Amino acid sequence: MRLDDSSLLASLHDGMFQQPLWHDFLERLRGRLQVLYAGLTFDPPHETGLVALHAGPVTSLNLGNIFTDNDLQSSKPRRPMREGRVYALGELIDPDDAARNAWREEELLPIGIEDLRAVRVAEESGVNAWLCCGGRHLSSSATSLLTALAPHLRIAMRGFVALERERLRSSLASEAFGRLNFGWLTLDAQCRILDMTAHVDQLFQRNGLLRRGRYDRLTPASPDLDRELTALVKRFAQDADARPHAVNLSRDPRMDMLVAPFRGGSVAAGNAPAAIVYLSGDRSSQADRCEQLVELFGLLPSEARLAWEIAQGIPIAEAAANLNLTVETARNYSKKIYAKMGARGQAELVRIILSSVLAIA
Repeated sequence: MRLDDSSLLASLHDGMFQQPLWHDFLERLRGRLQVLYAGLTFDPPHETGLVALHAGPVTSLNLGNIFTDNDLQSSKPRRPMREGRVYALGELIDPDDAARNAWREEELLPIGIEDLRAVRVAEESGVNAWLCCGGRHLSSSATSLLTALAPHLRIAMRGFVALERERLRSSLASEAFGRLNFGWLTLDAQCRILDMTAHVDQLFQRNGLLRRGRYDRLTPASPDLDRELTALVKRFAQDADARPHAVNLSRDPRMDMLVAPFRGGSVAAGNAPAAIVYLSGDRSSQADRCEQLVELFGLLPSEARLAWEIAQGIPIAEAAANLNLTVETARNYSKKIYAKMGARGQAELVRIILSSVLAIA
């Protein structure tokens, strides 16, 4: 059976990017064989249960009943499908299996599915997929076509599993970046944003210091910083070994930016990235953090303000001046702070605060 005389293969390999998945492929398969039903069933990675896709005027069939042992109880075990071999409906339902024969009589025959062909493929990670077609009378061409499609389906499922794995990793990484109030974005030589993590927009909105401007350009609110950023990115576009540059954008709430040359090539990219910008910001103001310290550790408001200053690495004398306290008063406060928080000094105080829920608040 020739596969190059239709768009079946193209739609099969493109199907993982469609919504619904593999819709065009199943429609083309049904039209090619002139059958009532074409379906693709698989057990997706990282999830429980089967995904059942179909094309045709009939409703989706619960084919997990004959492909797996998940749904119907039977006194006899279901015959396992050998990978790559095409099976007819009569081979998949044992004559003595009352439950599956009843399902065939009640669900398949009333909608005109008298015959069926199915093939199973197994992707190397363990994901199984079943491709099938059903109608009144199926010829040997259905068996030939499913046999020819099986190795291509295996490759398509391998790509789908790899894509789903990367989607999961990306989702987990994005969630972690969000909890750490961290994000990144890549810029071309004209400072246009090419890609960014999902939480960068939230960092933009939090303080208005940066925004996505006209033509997707990263635009700082400060004209001086805009000129500095433009010069940096132009230099990085010409010299990938140039030193990264760090900028404090705001102290309360804190937001920092590190601009570095982009050193990772990509054959899939359109405009080549010239720079990568890392952003780290705090969700809360200093006043919010002090209030949270009061709630977490039972500090007085005055003690909480001093604790937050000390946690930023500020010397006790400078912290006292910032808070209009005498050094002696600040030292007395610090003793009470360490006792309430169970810290034996400034280093341990910083560790306790950074390992508390304040790190993700």
